[in-house]
Amino acid sequence: MTPKKEKAPKKATKVSKKVIDDDLIDESNDEIEDLESIKKKLFLKAKQNGNEIEQEEIFDSIQHLDLSDKDVSDLIEYFKEKGINVISEKDGEGIENIEFSENDDSDDNLLDDDDLVDMEDDVPTDQELNDLSKLVSGDVKVNDSVKIYLKEIGKVPLLKPEQEPELAKRIAEGDEEAKQQLINSNLRLVISIAKRYAGRGMPFLDLIQEGNMGLIKAVEKFDYTKGFKFSTYATWWIRQAITRAIADQARTIRIPVHMVETINKITRAQRSLVQELGRDPTAEEISERLNGLITPDKIREIQRINQEPVSLETPIGEEDDSRLA
Repeated sequence: MTPKKEKAPKKATKVSKKVIDDDLIDESNDEIEDLESIKKKLFLKAKQNGNEIEQEEIFDSIQHLDLSDKDVSDLIEYFKEKGINVISEKDGEGIENIEFSENDDSDDNLLDDDDLVDMEDDVPTDQELNDLSKLVSGDVKVNDSVKIYLKEIGKVPLLKPEQEPELAKRIAEGDEEAKQQLINSNLRLVISIAKRYAGRGMPFLDLIQEGNMGLIKAVEKFDYTKGFKFSTYATWWIRQAITRAIADQARTIRIPVHMVETINKITRAQRSLVQELGRDPTAEEISERLNGLITPDKIREIQRINQEPVSLETPIGEEDDSRLA
């Protein structure tokens, strides 16, 4: 028998996106707390505060650690399992307060009935969804593809409240036609939510596509016995899908979700100071506004890595007839 030839090692696949490691912006002279120490410290603090802790405080404590999205989600879940109420700011527009898990299927663990009660005011009314002319407006650029899509989904009537439970029952029994009907009748809801995220680095049609994926997930997981309208439940899943996509795809160089929170804090402080001072603030002034939570050197490094890449094909000049290279 001839000996078997050893297989050549597989070539490493090319990674399409780089991840910015928090080690780039840590001060090497500082003593770094590990995750277990942080968990114990925050747990004791929450106990002294009536079993409550702010989600933002958790993020502040772990921002120097290179944690995955799943690690951050597991940390939030750890406190909830210990009976600690994790309080998050109500922000329906931003991605900084959205909790993520690495596995899409475990996202429903992040949603509870209280979230749905709080979200009911954010859901557009049937009257708003029926008016296609106002469904996409403002700063959203509407091209021919969007117009055609709007025309098509406008042909599908909205469901009456009593129809939702009936469809949900049929879906639970495996009725694919009922599933498709519930999806199609809520496509306008996706557009209404997607337009809030326009101008954040993703084309509008891509936002709609990601929102539709969230809508499908909502249809699969909807429990009509809890008494909530489907649109309220679907809104959470649609927003979750869109904000996840923005965090993962909007930048050429991906930034971890927990690092996005730090960048957003700096951006908010910077905008506030620009209005007060009438000029761009220094890193020292931003650090002071943040009560010294982030050092000036760290702020400068974050601002540097947060710059958007510029294409060498970018037109320049008064008539856009030149290129950078």
